[in-house]
Amino acid sequence: MAECEVCGNDYDMAFEVHAQGAVHVFDSFECAIHRMAPVCEHCGCKVVGHGVQAGGRFFCCAHCASHAEGGEAVTDRV
Repeated sequence: MAECEVCGNDYDMAFEVHAQGAVHVFDSFECAIHRMAPVCEHCGCKVVGHGVQAGGRFFCCAHCASHAEGGEAVTDRV
């Protein structure tokens, strides 16, 4: 069994996420998102989907990116 690095649960179905040369162990997607998902620089929510990048910064959507970038026209990728 492996211990989740977020909640400490020792779980027989824990999984590993390999990212940027590091290995992370989680017992649920909830814990993985909590630790690894970027945060929107405007509203502060976790960016779980595709998100938007503008000016080298991460946002959850074009709406937040437009507000943070001073009203510039930012569109979601589709």
